[in-house]
Amino acid sequence: MTSQDFSHNYSTNFLDAVNRKLPGVSLGDQTGNPFQRNLDYRGFTASPVQGTPQGIAVYQNGVRINESWGDVVNWDFIPEKAIDSVALFPNNPVFGLNAIGGALSIQMKNGFTYQGSEAELFGGSYGRVQGSVQAGGQRDNISAYAAFESAYDRGWRDYANSSHINRMYVDVGARNDDTEFHVNFTGASNLLGNVAATPIQMLDQRWSSVYTWPQTTLLQLAFVNATLNHNFSDTWSFQGNAYFRGFRQTHVDGNGTDAHACDGGDSLCIGDDLPIFGPAGGPSVPNTLGNAFLGEVDRNRAATNSFGGTAQLTNSDKLFGHDNHVVMGVSVDHGNTKFTATSELGTIDPNNLFVTGTGIFIDQPDAGLAPVDLRATNTYTGVYLTDTFDVTNRFSVTGGGRFNYAEIDLQDQTGTNPLLNSNNRFQRFNPVIGGTYKITPNLTFYAGYSEANRAPTPLELGCSDPARPCVIDSFLVSDPPLKQVVSHTVEAGFRGSWGRDARTGMLTWGLGAFHTLSDDDIIRVQSPIGTGNFGYFQNAGQTLRQGIEAKLDYRVDRWNAYANYTFIDATYRSANTLPAPDNPNALTDPNNDDVRFINVKPGDHIPGIPAHRFKAGVEYLATDAWKIGADVNVVGSQWLVGDDTNQSPKVPAYAVVNLHTSYKITPNIEVFGLINNVFNQHYYLGGAFYETGGFASAGAAPNLMAQLTDPRTFVPGMPLAAYAGIRAKF
Repeated sequence: MTSQDFSHNYSTNFLDAVNRKLPGVSLGDQTGNPFQRNLDYRGFTASPVQGTPQGIAVYQNGVRINESWGDVVNWDFIPEKAIDSVALFPNNPVFGLNAIGGALSIQMKNGFTYQGSEAELFGGSYGRVQGSVQAGGQRDNISAYAAFESAYDRGWRDYANSSHINRMYVDVGARNDDTEFHVNFTGASNLLGNVAATPIQMLDQRWSSVYTWPQTTLLQLAFVNATLNHNFSDTWSFQGNAYFRGFRQTHVDGNGTDAHACDGGDSLCIGDDLPIFGPAGGPSVPNTLGNAFLGEVDRNRAATNSFGGTAQLTNSDKLFGHDNHVVMGVSVDHGNTKFTATSELGTIDPNNLFVTGTGIFIDQPDAGLAPVDLRATNTYTGVYLTDTFDVTNRFSVTGGGRFNYAEIDLQDQTGTNPLLNSNNRFQRFNPVIGGTYKITPNLTFYAGYSEANRAPTPLELGCSDPARPCVIDSFLVSDPPLKQVVSHTVEAGFRGSWGRDARTGMLTWGLGAFHTLSDDDIIRVQSPIGTGNFGYFQNAGQTLRQGIEAKLDYRVDRWNAYANYTFIDATYRSANTLPAPDNPNALTDPNNDDVRFINVKPGDHIPGIPAHRFKAGVEYLATDAWKIGADVNVVGSQWLVGDDTNQSPKVPAYAVVNLHTSYKITPNIEVFGLINNVFNQHYYLGGAFYETGGFASAGAAPNLMAQLTDPRTFVPGMPLAAYAGIRAKF
């Protein structure tokens, strides 16, 4: 995808455009915020949500921007106007650690690639107002580029908590005949409102309803990157970068709680009548809350400083008289994170389920709730080499690999939780081999095999003990070992074209199959201890993600149309016994009525991964100034998260139709409009189980929301939304 693709899609954010055009991609939603969507590709995820097992590496100008703490990707940091191109790579170990499902590479603009200036303003449904400016140019061998974006969105859900986006990108560069050097800066300060999933019985009554709140996330970034390209000769060149990335995240989340009045009612307990202690371990907290309904406000903060660099050599000398291309390099990435978390006992407003803190901070380590102060350091080192050799002018072979070494250390800063202290080391060599054969000038066959590994993140390592679960990602309590994930991918297919150019008609197409087997896959499971917020990470043996992809793009005269389809069969290949306290189909432990579990068999489908995805769109240039277009996004049904045995009804499939149009008033001034979800479909983006029974009172009052008996909870899709704007070029 290029910058023109983003402009033509008139999307309200970066991921909408990616979702509409790239095959195999779909968007999930755990937060209810359009700026914090999950990108899913072939059953692997790049997500901004801490605690989501990540499987896609994301790069910006050659720097891996998965954050050090939980490998999350904060899409809201990336100014859409500054994007020059986006490419998705399915299987190449050169992209390093944690690219087991692929890599997304984002290249940003600079003054050599973009000249001119542009301003844009648009707004519409749910209070959205968004503006941007960009400008770039060069003088002799010096270039400069800058983009600034700001957005406000009130949100369409009840009590959604508005989102405020402020981000920027600046690049300064210089070049001569042999060398090009750039320094760029990405900065952001974003406050995002999150509302997450809501019980189905509440959604049936009101589509915009919210369960417990507030849920807000403050995200801040300062990212400096320097890049250097130098040609030593016609066949030898060097590419390198060095970066510093400062990341801050503060999260506030109102939840239910496992706290309750102790037997006798004079003090407060949590779990199996474990007393809640005040600061510094005591004394126990007296019950002075009357009949108030109990909740908790979970807060956490992550402050990460990371730095690193890459040095790479490329050579294109002929080998035995044949064209040959060699790439070799080394990379080092180091991160240092300070993570803190607290849980404050709260009371829930029965009218709107708002959780208000009481000033009582829960300190009960045996229940998994105690203040956390943790320092995590991680260093990832990689050495790689690939060689592409043209056997003939029609047949090319690529081979190579990458060696990864990961060091991840956790240190408890409170002095009260030595179980968190650990030193973890992971290493592996990942090979790649593949080839392309040009059957005709317009038809190519490709095939390849590759391996990749994913080291557990500091977050996963700090929350992997079933006996000491965590409120992910707030409370890390111990560090039993997790194994690294290793993926084995086979891919093959055809791609081709027909026709000469867009005026006479040009069709490009592709058809391929993929098969990725992952050893020791890491999953998040729910704990039988505590409320539904508690969980931990574990290895789940082998998992398989396999399927097919097909894509078409046709351009003729004033018409442009595209369609793509992906089928994904995502299954467990190993048996697992998983705790499932809220799954209505779970079995009960005969020795403990409080423990419920499910037995996952090989062949059971992995929840949360739709099997079918279809996208199509058409655009018509009605006049030289007026353009109209439409697209449809169809996502198949999926199993609820937590239904790993596939026994409950699925999250239904859905189809969403969008329209857009633009009109050039002058060559430099354009107005545009778009309507998302034209038919106002009610659909679910994802679903899971939650703990029913409502919220307990500190006194003798009946539980609040006890009438909610269906354990299914869903993230509803946004209703019809319309936007309009104006864009001016100078």
